[in-house]
Amino acid sequence: MVSHLAAAGYRKMHRGKAKSSMKRKYKGFTLMELLVVIAIIAVLVAIAIPMLASQLEKSREATDLANVRSAYAQVSAAAMLGDTTATVTVDLKQREADWQSVDPVNIGGIVHSRGDDDTDNWIGIATPGGSCVVSYKESCGVVLTWSGSAAPSKPSYPFDTSVNDYFSPLLYATNFWKSPAFAGNSNFELDSRCQNSDYIPSIKAELTKMNNSLLQQGDCTWAFLGDGRKGQSSKRYLFWTSLNTDKVGAGKKIPVLIQTGDGKYYVSETTTGLRTDKKRVPYVAISERLITNQSTDQYKQVLDAGTKYLTLEDAYDAYIAALNNEKYDEVRGSSGQ
Repeated sequence: MVSHLAAAGYRKMHRGKAKSSMKRKYKGFTLMELLVVIAIIAVLVAIAIPMLASQLEKSREATDLANVRSAYAQVSAAAMLGDTTATVTVDLKQREADWQSVDPVNIGGIVHSRGDDDTDNWIGIATPGGSCVVSYKESCGVVLTWSGSAAPSKPSYPFDTSVNDYFSPLLYATNFWKSPAFAGNSNFELDSRCQNSDYIPSIKAELTKMNNSLLQQGDCTWAFLGDGRKGQSSKRYLFWTSLNTDKVGAGKKIPVLIQTGDGKYYVSETTTGLRTDKKRVPYVAISERLITNQSTDQYKQVLDAGTKYLTLEDAYDAYIAALNNEKYDEVRGSSGQ
């Protein structure tokens, strides 16, 4: 009897402890405990995000270096086979100027440290959204031309870089733009070398209102071309070259900087073309006649053959790098550059 009572008492006591334990087990966190946990997580996130961003930038820079080294190998191989005109443009993925993960940078034996001046083989610095043009010169070998200036805090250009739209304040401001001759024209051409044009004087009159713009540089040649119809701004183009095409002559390949009517920039190549104005005076246009119809869009072909840039400055830097390629030595010389 005593044994049974003792066993019953033990079971009752054990059930009581179990209930008490279960009550403690399901007890929730206090507000203070939750706030402490949230604070710890916030600190960990604050530490982790910069580290993650740094690792992502390192990854992007590693990709850029691999791509530029591959381009270096391509240009070097082409030069060894006798082709010294080969050029490869690498679009950069990095989001910070210069190199953050490696210093100095070594590409095919071309070594450059942060803060170094330009050399014969290394021109400029890497920039976010920029590019590296890999070319070859017989005098010094492979040349790496980066889209950024070697002194980014003091960019220097021969023209006013704040003037970067040549459609709204220039072409569209002329008195002829909205005339039927252009409103229904799907392929117009207005070349600055056309002496007896009915339209170029109006553009040049508007151009005098600008101060030291790209189109006012030296003996340059420019042309507005494309589709004049309503809603076709992306199919209008400004072609520009620092070369005097009349001096260069017809049938010559030249580098060109291009701005589209919707604000995009490209550097590509055209072949100069012979024209005759209304008074039968010959001149050399910036490009051979380009055709656009349902089956062919030669303007797009020119853009696709070139490289796209985010800003006018980047496009100009790339243009100068292209112009200095040895394959343009003849046209540079004939134009006096």
